[in-house]
Amino acid sequence: MRFIADLHVHSKYSRATSKEMSPESIWKWAQMKGITVIGTGDFTHPQWLKELEKKLDGAGNGLFTLKNELHAADVPELCKADVYFMLTAEISCIYSKNGKTRKVHAVLFVPDFAGAAKISMALSKIGNITSDGRPILGLDAKELLKIVLDASPDVMYVPAHAWTPHFSVFGAVSGFDSLEECFDELTHHIHAIETGLSSDPQMNRRLSALDKITLISNSDAHSPAKIGREANIFDTEISYASMMNALKTRKGFKGTIEFFPEEGKYHYDGHRTCGVSLTPKETIRHNFLCPACGKKVTVGVMHRVDKLADREDGFKLKGAPGFHSIIPLPEIISETLKVGVASKAVANAYLDILGKLGNEFNILMNVPLDDIERASSPLLREAISRMRAGNIHIAPGYDGEFGKIRIFEEAERETLSR
Repeated sequence: MRFIADLHVHSKYSRATSKEMSPESIWKWAQMKGITVIGTGDFTHPQWLKELEKKLDGAGNGLFTLKNELHAADVPELCKADVYFMLTAEISCIYSKNGKTRKVHAVLFVPDFAGAAKISMALSKIGNITSDGRPILGLDAKELLKIVLDASPDVMYVPAHAWTPHFSVFGAVSGFDSLEECFDELTHHIHAIETGLSSDPQMNRRLSALDKITLISNSDAHSPAKIGREANIFDTEISYASMMNALKTRKGFKGTIEFFPEEGKYHYDGHRTCGVSLTPKETIRHNFLCPACGKKVTVGVMHRVDKLADREDGFKLKGAPGFHSIIPLPEIISETLKVGVASKAVANAYLDILGKLGNEFNILMNVPLDDIERASSPLLREAISRMRAGNIHIAPGYDGEFGKIRIFEEAERETLSR
């Protein structure tokens, strides 16, 4: 069965996360987005784990469902579908290795509450797991992998947002130049990496060292509306074992749904304080210093990929899963209406078109353009048509600043709106 999965989100117990990130809300928004399997996030947090145990039922396939009495009644009719939860968590490891401070994040996938509890107990002996849904621990990433493997042979460890400058396995500031440098003799247990918002599979395939690694994408959502901004496409049975086998073998893993990487907030190099954005070549020309103030710039994902790559830009690995680049539907609606993405007008238009055409992913990738025009407007039709073709304009993100994406030039937008 073909379905979409977003396996990295956060709960209301994580810092800077919406209080609406409850099991009920995640269940509702997964349907609106078109997601069949959604991560729980944060199972290491004791209160969240208790809430999950209270509100979820085992589905008999290593996944879980929300108890029927907790189902929201306001899911648009055409979006209604089964939703399964996978127990997931993100861990932040900060430690010293090979003479350098390392900050590496990992996402864990677990098939049962027993395994989640065992990992949580082990981590509670190392550091504080109650203050944040994503615990920050003084723990070597390799040692975390050992703990995970000891908890259960079925647990999956995935390096999170692998290229983010400050907190990832390949990050320019605190990462490594290879998986082997990080995980040593345990590297063969790493079957997948999460590419993050600022890179896409095509960029990652420039590294031959990743040829046998499955490239996954997830939203890392901190609020319900951000669920599914990146996701994975499977064609397997809906079960934990089948999904993990697909990540290990790529059989049944059909690819990813991606941000345009330029929209990610660490795509280019730069210095946000001074409003300076730089290409890798410009950074080198300025000796890695901000041309405005002289301080070091943050080296972004594109530059880091360039440094580690052993293949030219544009290389395509034969047989590798494909990917779809999208712009979230609320952002597209925002541009067509010329109002803020968080406005009531966008929210109303979003719910209206979901009520007419079904879930967001279906609208963005599959619904015929004529149907979109009938349900909304010629301008929205044209916007989605251009997104599907990659015919857009982006000022790349840098140093924590999201990229600015634009579909229409102002003059043509006015013409199309008439």
